Amino acid sequence: MGRTGVCFDNAMAESFWSTLKTEFYDRRKWVTRNEARREVARWIEIFCNRQRRHSSIGYQSPVDFENAYHQADVTVLENVA
Repeated sequence: MGRTGVCFDNAMAESFWSTLKTEFYDRRKWVTRNEARREVARWIEIFCNRQRRHSSIGYQSPVDFENAYHQADVTVLENVA
């Protein structure tokens, strides 16, 4: 953690919340809080993690990025053995 007022401490979290509000939350009215919670969890798990491309990881989805990382890790281990 940095000092108070240092904007880089939670820049990733702020970016996430901004994206959530802009791309999802503000586009619809929610009847209940429970419905909003359920749909936000669904948006994060299905769209954000599996489909939405992220510039910080080479315009891949987080799931694709992790799969490629683990596949590369397995390939390195196979070549060492």
